Amino acid sequence: MTDKKTRSREGWTRVRFGDVVRLSGERCTDPLGAGIERYVGLEHLEPGDLRIRSWGNVADGVTFTNRFRPGQVLFGKRRAYQRKVAVADFDGICSSDIYVFQPSDDRLLPELLPFICQTDGFFEHALKTSAGSLSPRTNWTSLSEYEFDLPPAGEQTRITQLLSTAETATTTADCARIMGDFCIRSYLHTLFNATAAARAWPWVPIGEIADVRTGIARHAAKEDSSWESFPYITVSHVQDGYVDLTDRRMIRIPESLVPRYELLLGDVLMTEGGDLDKLGRGTVWRENSDRYLHQNHVFAVRPDATRLRSEWLSSAARSSLGRAYFLGCAKRTSNLASINKTQVAAFRIPLPPLRQQDGFLAELSGLEAASSSLHQHHSRLRRLATGLASALMD
Repeated sequence: MTDKKTRSREGWTRVRFGDVVRLSGERCTDPLGAGIERYVGLEHLEPGDLRIRSWGNVADGVTFTNRFRPGQVLFGKRRAYQRKVAVADFDGICSSDIYVFQPSDDRLLPELLPFICQTDGFFEHALKTSAGSLSPRTNWTSLSEYEFDLPPAGEQTRITQLLSTAETATTTADCARIMGDFCIRSYLHTLFNATAAARAWPWVPIGEIADVRTGIARHAAKEDSSWESFPYITVSHVQDGYVDLTDRRMIRIPESLVPRYELLLGDVLMTEGGDLDKLGRGTVWRENSDRYLHQNHVFAVRPDATRLRSEWLSSAARSSLGRAYFLGCAKRTSNLASINKTQVAAFRIPLPPLRQQDGFLAELSGLEAASSSLHQHHSRLRRLATGLASALMD
C-alpha cells in the first residue's frame, strides 16, 4: 500500500540535481567594456533572502570574472550553512565563491530552481560534501549528485505560485522591518542633531560625565591554573543594541584584578575597532548572572548616574552624530578602523536634564519595541517560507 506522500507524488520523477540544472561557466574579463556596472560578493547575499539587495560597483575595481544574468540563481558555495541563495535581477559579475545555476532544459521550471536550492535536503547535502576546516566549500561535482523528486510541469507551476506567495509575504515583512529601523535612525538623528542643536543643552565630552575603562589584553594574562576563570566580552560579542553571549569565552586572571576589568550593570560597551559598521557601537550591559570581564578592544564606559543615563549615551553613540564622530577620528586600514580611549572620552554629546533624558528614552523604547516585533514577524515568515519549500520538495 502506498502512503499519502507517495500517492500525492504520482508522476514525479527522481532526478539528480545535475540532470536538470547546469552550472554556468560564462566569464567576462572586461565587465566595464561589456556594460556591466555591478558585482556581487558573498557579503552581498543575505541568508534566506532570495533578493540581491546590495552590490559593489565594478568601476571601483574588482577582479571577479564569473558572469551572471537576470533569472539565474546565485548559490554561495563557501560556508553553505549560511544558506545564501538569490535570484539575479540584473547583469553582473560575482565572486568565485558563488555558483551560477540555471535549468539545463525545459524539464525544470526556472522559477522553481531557487526554492529547490533553499530546501533543507539541498543544504544538508551541500554541508555533507563541503571540505575545509576554516572555510569549508562544496563543489559542483558533489552538488550535481543531489537527488530529489521533480514534479510534472503543472505541479511545478502550482508549487512555484505557492512558494512565491510566501516569498512575497516575507519580502513585505522585510520592507516593514527596514522601515522600522529607519524610523529609529531618524528619531536618533533628530534627537542628537536637529533637536539638540536647537535647544540650550550643554554639549559635554563623555570623559567628564563617565569613566572610560579599558579592558584586559588576552596575551597580558599569563594564565595560572590556580587563578579563577571568568567569561569575557570581545568585539564580536557586541552587536547593535544587544550583546550576543552564545559564543562564551573564558580567561583566567588573579582575583585581585577582577574589579579593574569587571562589567557592571549599566556600563556602555563601545568597540575599539573592526569593520567600519561596528566601530564605536554603544550597547548597554544588562547581564548580571555572571561576573564578566571585557577585552582590551572593548571600552566599558561607566556613566555618572546623577547626570547621565546609560541608554542616553548608547543612543548618542548609535546615532548619526556618533557614527560621524567615530568614523571621522578613526585610524583606518583598508576596510578596518580603530579608535582609542582618548577619542572616546572626547566624544561630545548633548546633555539634557535626567528628566528629559528619561522622556526621550521612553519614546525611543516604544519605537524599538515596535521594530523588534517587525523583526520577529519577518523571521517567523522567513522560517515558514523555508520550511514550506522543504515540506513541498524534500
